[in-house]
Amino acid sequence: MSFRLTNKQGFQWLAIAAIAFFVLTLGLTLHRHFTFYSSYDQGIFNQVFWNGIHGNFFQSTLSSQLSTNVVHNGEIPQVNYHRLGQHFTPALLIWLPVYFLFPNPATLTVLQAIFITTAGLVLYVLARTYLEPAIAILITISFYCANAVLGPSLANFHDISQIPLFVFGLLLAMEKRCWWLFWVLAICILAVREDSGITLFGVGVYLIVSRRYPKIGLGVCGLSFTYMLALTNIIMPLFSDDISRRFMLERFGQFASGESASTLDIIWGMISNPGRLFIELITPVGKTINYLLGQWLPLAFVPIFAPASWAIAGFPILKLLLGKGQSVLSISIRYAMSVTPGLFYGAILWWAGQGFGNFKSQLVNCQSRKLSPKFRQLWVFCICLSVIFTITSNPSWTLYFLVPNSIQPWVHVSAPQQWQRVPSIRNLLSRIPNDASVSATTYLIPHLSSRREIIRLPRLEFTNDQKQTNRAEYLIADLGHLARYQIAFEPERLELESITNLLDDLIKQNKYGVIGFEEGVILCQKSARSQSQSLTRWRQYRDKVKKQILL
Repeated sequence: MSFRLTNKQGFQWLAIAAIAFFVLTLGLTLHRHFTFYSSYDQGIFNQVFWNGIHGNFFQSTLSSQLSTNVVHNGEIPQVNYHRLGQHFTPALLIWLPVYFLFPNPATLTVLQAIFITTAGLVLYVLARTYLEPAIAILITISFYCANAVLGPSLANFHDISQIPLFVFGLLLAMEKRCWWLFWVLAICILAVREDSGITLFGVGVYLIVSRRYPKIGLGVCGLSFTYMLALTNIIMPLFSDDISRRFMLERFGQFASGESASTLDIIWGMISNPGRLFIELITPVGKTINYLLGQWLPLAFVPIFAPASWAIAGFPILKLLLGKGQSVLSISIRYAMSVTPGLFYGAILWWAGQGFGNFKSQLVNCQSRKLSPKFRQLWVFCICLSVIFTITSNPSWTLYFLVPNSIQPWVHVSAPQQWQRVPSIRNLLSRIPNDASVSATTYLIPHLSSRREIIRLPRLEFTNDQKQTNRAEYLIADLGHLARYQIAFEPERLELESITNLLDDLIKQNKYGVIGFEEGVILCQKSARSQSQSLTRWRQYRDKVKKQILL
């Protein structure tokens, strides 16, 4: 790339970058899906969309299986469970007409690639508001290559994938003073998730402290804060107790006491215990530093020196640093994507030579920073390093065929190996009627989730629309997948053992019959007579699996 670019060259590079990102991410995620590596969340969102086009908005048995009523109270998953009690995501309704036209789990994968690719295009237009094409295109390429963007783009469909598009659109509307669009996108951001108001709150803080539009900033802060409090304390509890009994305690239980906590309880726990707040903010020190460095890396660490980055992205970062759990500080997981819009917008303003203070006078007097050849080389190196880190982290196991899942012991599945299994798995899936109830293992769920009644093994029962407790008519388990990975991963070993024993008992008791067995995948039907050949294959495989587990 030359040091200076014309507008035409800038658009050419933009087209190349956007097409490369879209083709790469969509190709890899579709490969992941069609080789049976997309997992539970893909199934949840697909069932939510499928129920939506059939008039049962935001209902999901798969979400019900994760609810506090099932996990903590021991209840049975319900088909009419409203997911809005777990995550309030009305923005998904925007894309429901697309799913209506193409009702398939893969449609969600395509939508996600479109969201993030389009966000990069909007980012370029936003950057060009202040910067010459050369810097604007480097910022856009940095976005596409950021670990916090590329990693979540290679995962299951997730609602946070809408955030960069909506936030960059909102910031562009602000720059163009198109206030009707600004407020429409502000509502869209709030509708993404119950916690997406934190990102919008950061935008409001920026508008205040930069003194650009302080009155609008106050309105944005007031709207986002009030909405989040009302949503999590009044609206979401109308659907279920998940927000207080599960999510608040799982993420911020260190600031609460008792078996439930509202957002107000957590906020008060933080305010009343500043010592605990400080400790949670900086620990674990190593992971915290690595996470921040990973977020800054693709922009060559410019956000460190950009006040707008701290103002907008500071609040989403604060939420992650104060949370607990393995996923909050994982830069390849979807939560990291909520941080990126503020970092990239702050970098744009830093290159434009703008800080806080009297913004209007700066527009007249400021001088854009120049991109020196040495810094450009450093920046390109940082971008490449970000891509390398993404590849080696093998986000969501999407690159399972390139990157070993384990070195010691060695666990690697090649693409030809997995594709050899695909026809057999598809053959067994095709034998399950579209309207039948089914219980399946994790990686088969997305392909079966376009139905009303589906749960995950080892669960067998659910409550139907008539409030009756039923057992799944079909059971299907990919034991071959678990057997490959159980040697290195304890969760897979435990799941393999428990499901194998469960199926063995159900078959021996004649509650389910084996009607198909291929490539380590077993298909059972309730009250059916086992097919002799399939039963023999199952017994041979069962004995082999039990020997592997003992070893």
